[in-house]
Amino acid sequence: MSTAYNLSASPHTRDGLTTQRIMWTVVAALAPVTIMGVWYYGFHAFLVLLVSVATAVASEYAFCMFCRKPVTISDGSAVITGLLLALSLAPSVPLYVPLCGSMFAILVAKCCFGGLGKNFINPALAGRCFVLISFSSTVSSYKVDGITSATPMMTMRAGRAVSITQMFLGRTNAVIGSCILALLIGGLALWVLDIINGDIVLSVLISFTIFLVVFGGQGVDPKFLLAHLCGGGVMMGAFFMATDYTTSPVTRPGRILYGALIGILGAMFRVFSSVPDAFSYSIIISNLFVPLIDIFVVPKPYAYRKEAMALQRGEPKKNLLQRIPVPVMVLAVITLVSGFALSGVFTMTKSTIEEQKLLANSASYQAVIPAAQTFETDDDLERLLSEVGGDVYGSDFGRVTINSAVAGKDADGCLAGTAISVTSAEGFDGDITLTVGIDPEGRVTGISFTALNETPGMGMRADEPAFKDQFAGKKVDAFVLNGKTESDANIDSVSGASTTSGAVVNAVNAALDFYRMAKGGTQP
Repeated sequence: MSTAYNLSASPHTRDGLTTQRIMWTVVAALAPVTIMGVWYYGFHAFLVLLVSVATAVASEYAFCMFCRKPVTISDGSAVITGLLLALSLAPSVPLYVPLCGSMFAILVAKCCFGGLGKNFINPALAGRCFVLISFSSTVSSYKVDGITSATPMMTMRAGRAVSITQMFLGRTNAVIGSCILALLIGGLALWVLDIINGDIVLSVLISFTIFLVVFGGQGVDPKFLLAHLCGGGVMMGAFFMATDYTTSPVTRPGRILYGALIGILGAMFRVFSSVPDAFSYSIIISNLFVPLIDIFVVPKPYAYRKEAMALQRGEPKKNLLQRIPVPVMVLAVITLVSGFALSGVFTMTKSTIEEQKLLANSASYQAVIPAAQTFETDDDLERLLSEVGGDVYGSDFGRVTINSAVAGKDADGCLAGTAISVTSAEGFDGDITLTVGIDPEGRVTGISFTALNETPGMGMRADEPAFKDQFAGKKVDAFVLNGKTESDANIDSVSGASTTSGAVVNAVNAALDFYRMAKGGTQP
């Protein structure tokens, strides 16, 4: 029965495009971004790509042979899965990461559900989410030439500016497939060739932009919006992953709804979650709604569609601009109107927002240096802050960034201590931001959390005095988590929350090292 023909009701249509031809065309469209990624990130990035693609193809071949099914590796779908997975990974990941991710993508997300055309989620994204969960700290570590630094999204979350030009050219510390120029070349080529559907691409990008305009806090700020559109996998997701035939709706209204859901979820994660690079999850979640969308958004019979009737009348096929749906154009107009309105509101309230932020920072500074009456900038601290430039600080503290540093003065104008705001990206549930107080003798006066989103009853217990008070009043070179010998440097971890505890200890140690560097040491 496996070779039986399927007979369906009329009308029937034929197209010169075959599955194999479509898949290899997509591979060709990914060639520019692949070449740019290897050229910029080097030989290890090439190995990541090679291992990912080879594992995907080998996994599908092995599954087909084991289950005695026709071998389907020649259709190119496994190549695309491995290639997309590799392009969405950091160039410095160990080779076991793409190997495990590709095996999961092909064997679990694709083959176990029946193979090509029967998977309910995008296999490449399933593989990426699998390695993000399984090897979170490894996958989230970005290195270029052996130097760890912050991604553009992490830099923006820290409140610092990023270079949109460098992001557009793919010359930032990001995933292998981060060159927006190359992604646009490949994606637009697929759109012009009618391989992918523009309804989904436009609705993703427009809804993503609208949400950022409304809730991003910057109004219609072109630099802010372009930076978000160019970072975090938005372009790759919109052009190459959201448009997957199997996991997207079949009707135009359904595709627009599906794309809008992806864009809104992606922007929501970007604005409100502690993980700035979470666009993959928005597509995965939206994939799960596709069957429901197809049930309630019923397609018209082909013969009654406007396109079919126009072809019957001998009218030429619409070009690319004519195929842009009216709802998408309406959304664009709504975005412009609401954007300008919100931009005016943001301009009027900007000073108030800044004052609230300043008050929140002052409260954290006061908590760790209670003797201080005022907080001022310090030349040594500002000099080192500018040298660090928002990148990951040093190589011994994990993914820690220094946000700010101020000098606290007492009522007589004398230095009471230094308050340093630090963020660790290695918390169990996202970023951990805290302020560390250090007195003029180098003694820690206390720590105060300004962002802690860990598991209730476990990681959140790091904000309890039993853990925080272990740092206060101690002068050490560096604290040690669960040290084996008795020492002032020993810090007992929160029971059941060693990841959170380790992130906090690393953040405090980075603040201590930063303080020493600013007061006469050398930059790490």
